[in-house]
Amino acid sequence: MSIDLAIIGGTGLYQLEGFESAESIDADTPFGPTSAPIRCGRLGQITVAFLARHGEGHQHLPHRINYRANVWALHAAGARSVVAVNAVGGIAKNCPPRQLVVPDQIIDYSYDRISSFCDRPGEPVQHVDFTDPYSASLRADLLAAAASCDVSVADGGVYGCTQGPRLETRAEVARMGRDGCAIVGMTGMPEAVLARELELNYACLAAVANWGAGCSEQAEITMDEILAHLEAAYQDAHKVLSALVDSWG
Repeated sequence: MSIDLAIIGGTGLYQLEGFESAESIDADTPFGPTSAPIRCGRLGQITVAFLARHGEGHQHLPHRINYRANVWALHAAGARSVVAVNAVGGIAKNCPPRQLVVPDQIIDYSYDRISSFCDRPGEPVQHVDFTDPYSASLRADLLAAAASCDVSVADGGVYGCTQGPRLETRAEVARMGRDGCAIVGMTGMPEAVLARELELNYACLAAVANWGAGCSEQAEITMDEILAHLEAAYQDAHKVLSALVDSWG
């Protein structure tokens, strides 16, 4: 099956509107199993592969996700363009809950995650250029798709990737704000650099689920709040993805 686009779903996004899987790939990669089966089918006029990053039952912790297996399997299945949907917290004023963001930079605060396909015996070392971690052309396509369906999307911003699964402290979010981060999430890395090693076109469509700690007057962040904001944000994310598919069809 020739795959035109792969979509990786984050927290709360385990299926796509209007998408019916015609084939499931239970990939066994050189790096182990993927988080979930790769669901392949038609969305609009193109062939799409969908993979739930945390598993279809949200069973994989952010720092335990087999990022190498996921990215490798999508590439092996034929995908060359990947849109990663990530649930994030908002730090910058233009990134409130329910806002969609297409970031253009990353700062990696995570640790002890295997971040390269080279990290196994006999593999030559790659030093890939990661100056701009996201594909400029795919970012432009996402922004154009959002404009075409009148969905507000913040263009650009730094994604700060933390370890998880806990949320961040006020001090940590304040530091990330000083570092220039606009949003904070737990799954942006090493996914992005692994995609770069395989020369995939890769971009992120982030959905803001909550204000980062200390960025609002709210004393506590609750899962009920996060899930409610994500449900609303994903309605817009589905519109953007549908518009993107239509523009490619």
